[in-house]
Amino acid sequence: MYRAVTRGIQVTVTPQFVEEQSSPDQARFFWAYTVEIANLGIEVVHLRTRQWQIIDGHGSMQEVKGPGVVGEEPLILPGHSFTYTSGCPLSTPDGTMSGHYFMENREGETFPVDIPLFPLDSPYVTRVVH
Repeated sequence: MYRAVTRGIQVTVTPQFVEEQSSPDQARFFWAYTVEIANLGIEVVHLRTRQWQIIDGHGSMQEVKGPGVVGEEPLILPGHSFTYTSGCPLSTPDGTMSGHYFMENREGETFPVDIPLFPLDSPYVTRVVH
């Protein structure tokens, strides 16, 4: 589990390599990740957009931006949470993901919430130790 807290919003990510959706001999590696967004604060927040940075094992970065998450823009009340699962394919056996959600409060203020950096490691990663 990887966790970050910004302005009372806690984002917890649990990544998992998905063997059955991967084809290492065809350079296809797939991860599922479950995200819990918990409102530990006192203000109601509305998740409006997301921005991800996905870096593969060669250091190539892909940026993904868009409205909401998994087709939803959840309203998260204080003391409540929203959980979803999504996926990420890469052409390398490892990489990382991180980013931000952009929340809006009742006053119309939009602010970024950190998504913690988390590794995408598969059993096919070979590490060189010196």
